[in-house]
Amino acid sequence: MSAECLFCRVVDRSVPATVVHETETVLAFRDINPQAPTHVLVIPKEHYPDAAAMAAADPALAGTVLAAAGDVAKADGVDGSGYRLVFNTGADAAQTVFHVHCHVLAGRAMTWPPG
Repeated sequence: MSAECLFCRVVDRSVPATVVHETETVLAFRDINPQAPTHVLVIPKEHYPDAAAMAAADPALAGTVLAAAGDVAKADGVDGSGYRLVFNTGADAAQTVFHVHCHVLAGRAMTWPPG
């Protein structure tokens, strides 16, 4: 955990969040600036700066994060209609919090390119 990391502080509950799913290794909470009716962030409780670092250090955890994203979609009732999973990795990809997180976006038709 990193004391400077916003999502580490969500994990330790020093920053409030609307938690929708939690296991021993992952936490999922609603995005405070939702871009879709369902917009949930799924994070590992252990700090990794981005998706590449997590996958390199613990490939099984990457699978656990993806499985949790599917659980979130099912709980929100969007698993049948479809949902988008997004990992932004690095500043040029618009990652703003450098703790790996998967965006679960759903509840409306998604366009491509995003926007």
